[in-house]
Amino acid sequence: MSIRVLLVDDQRLVRAGLRMLCEAEPDLDVVGEADNGRDAIRLTDELRPDVVVMDLRMPGVDGTAATARIRAAHPACKVVVVTTFDDDDHLYPALAAGACGFLVKDAAPAELLDGIRKAAEGDSPFSAAVLRRLVARAVSAGGPRATAAPADALPDLTRRERDVLTLVGEGLSNQEIADRLHLGVTTVKTHITSLMTKTGAPNRVRLGILAARAGT
Repeated sequence: MSIRVLLVDDQRLVRAGLRMLCEAEPDLDVVGEADNGRDAIRLTDELRPDVVVMDLRMPGVDGTAATARIRAAHPACKVVVVTTFDDDDHLYPALAAGACGFLVKDAAPAELLDGIRKAAEGDSPFSAAVLRRLVARAVSAGGPRATAAPADALPDLTRRERDVLTLVGEGLSNQEIADRLHLGVTTVKTHITSLMTKTGAPNRVRLGILAARAGT
């Protein structure tokens, strides 16, 4: 089944570009567009998308407020923020509102498309710089361990899985990891799935935190 996508951005050219990208993919179906948060909420109610691609700065109801209302009314709907602004003042309020991912608009097209698919699968897509910042903040905060796996679970990893885990911790995308290790992207995805299973990490952010704390 196709992933139903709602595009939300106040710039018409941005929406047109996003639509062209998505419509070229057989598994993505753009079901609607909105240029403000209020219409995004209304169209989510009407169209029930699987993933909302959400801008943050918009007139009237902004993206953060719209995200909170959409997630409250439709918990199964995933919201991926795609914005020019990747500073903490935008990142953390968006995540607190319920966004599952945060990508910047200068991301490669493949990264954006992969992010939509990850969100639909229940994962958390983040741009590399954003992921590194989240990992660094979590590690420096010294809070609870990032995963349910004990530290002695790491010796069960293969050498290649350790290599992949280290690069996840550095904030690299699947394509960047594949290029660095001379692997296919599908192989990298397989390793990441195995890492999540072995460590108990529910998403990429938790894997990155585990990598940093384990010193891989």
